[in-house]
Amino acid sequence: MARLTVAILGASDDRAKFGNKAVRAYLARGYQVFPIHPNAEMIEGLAVYRTILEVPAAQLDRASLYLPPHIGQQVIEEVARKSVREVWLNPGAESPELIARAKELGLNVIAGCSILDIGANPNDF
Repeated sequence: MARLTVAILGASDDRAKFGNKAVRAYLARGYQVFPIHPNAEMIEGLAVYRTILEVPAAQLDRASLYLPPHIGQQVIEEVARKSVREVWLNPGAESPELIARAKELGLNVIAGCSILDIGANPNDF
């Protein structure tokens, strides 16, 4: 069976940030993780992609955003151009405007904590 895939937009090398906790939580659950950050090169031993469009996977099971809503508005178009089954807007990343735009683009958008959704506790990471 193929591993589930996730792109973490707003991935961080700062282990105190949720963009890093998510990378570690998904790795611990066996996901193939694609960290997305415009400037970082490695996060938790994984190669980092500048945009979701650079991710080599043809389809992603999910994209999880840890970005301020105004940045999310800038990248949601790229997310829509990639084949993604679920787009998670984590607490602090969501806004009514971003949710509306994601839906307009035909995305399956979910506002909530994607770490909790996979059965992990962010405090454990």
